[in-house]
Formats: sequence, C-alpha cells, structure tokens
Amino acid sequence: MSITAERKTDLIKEFATHEGDTGSPEVQIAILSERIRNLSGHMSTHAKDFHSRRGLLIMVGARRRLLDYLKGKSVSRYQTVIQRLNIRR
Repeated sequence: MSITAERKTDLIKEFATHEGDTGSPEVQIAILSERIRNLSGHMSTHAKDFHSRRGLLIMVGARRRLLDYLKGKSVSRYQTVIQRLNIRR
C-alpha cells in the first residue's frame, strides 16, 4: 500500500522544480497520486477494509487541496502536473 523508497526518490527527481526540491506542490501531488493508485488497487480486492478507505479519502482530499493551491499560484504548472499524472479534473 505504501510506496518504496526507490519509487519515491524517482518521483522526486521527475517532478522536482529545482535541485534538492522535495516539498514543492508538484512533488507532493506526485507522491500522493502514487499512494492513491496503490491503495485503490488494494481497495478493489478488499472492499470491506473501511480503515484503508478512510485513509484513501484523506489522501484524495489532501491532493485536491494541493491541486487547488497550485491552480491559484500558476495555472500552467497546474496543467502540466495534471497532464503528466493523467489526473482527470
């Protein structure tokens, strides 16, 4: 359900806006999206796991807030992240 350290490092390198960037909205959205994908797969096989469902909904809400923040700062950065992660909006 969680992502490996190697995958997280790859996501940080791919979405970083500058050297040493680990906290920009793009990086945070990418990491949350990966965790959401993994947990969605878990939920398809374990439909009655309500504790994991709550965690999934919390992550989706956090990603939504980060996307709204990024949209307010820069629409071009927002569009780029949406396209690169294949998130429908």
